[in-house]
Amino acid sequence: MLGKKLVTAQKRGETRALCLGLGMVACSMMMYFFIGITIVPFYTKSVWTTETMCKVLKANIMDKVLCPNSKGSEDEDIFPYPCLQVWVNLTASGQEVMLYQTEDTLERNPKCSYVPDKSENTKEVKARVETIASNFKKYQTFPCYYDPGGTQTNVILSRLYPPKGLLFAFLWPTLMFTGGCLIIVLVKISQYFSVLSAWQ
Repeated sequence: MLGKKLVTAQKRGETRALCLGLGMVACSMMMYFFIGITIVPFYTKSVWTTETMCKVLKANIMDKVLCPNSKGSEDEDIFPYPCLQVWVNLTASGQEVMLYQTEDTLERNPKCSYVPDKSENTKEVKARVETIASNFKKYQTFPCYYDPGGTQTNVILSRLYPPKGLLFAFLWPTLMFTGGCLIIVLVKISQYFSVLSAWQ
């Protein structure tokens, strides 16, 4: 009687462990799919792939401009902000080009190097833009990214999804997938030895 209870408890534990392993594998596959349709297209679409050094030539704050209305956004998303324009000397080619914060900055407003997030506090936005401009004037030389193919003549300060960020995004689903597969393998090994000992 006690032996039957132990066998039943063992089977229940194996079933739960197997369900846990399969659930981890399924969740990791969903995470892979989500990363594949969100982060990977932005990474592959970016042409600013080569790092070089940029030297600031001028950093000017222009008059206030309106944040252009992007696709799918409403009129209330348009807000005025000081337009910071940073021109740099590209070490790789020696050209004078305009610097943008990220790839998204160029799409949102190609006239400005920095586009702040929507904020009702205009003083805070102005202070932030002035701080960024002073930092560019203070640190004259810094690493930046340019397009080696020449399709984009401008440069960006940082990539939205660098290679390290992409690898970090794939790290967690990979660990979950490996853990799920390991649990399934261990359950199958346990079942095999149980059957083998029962047969003997």
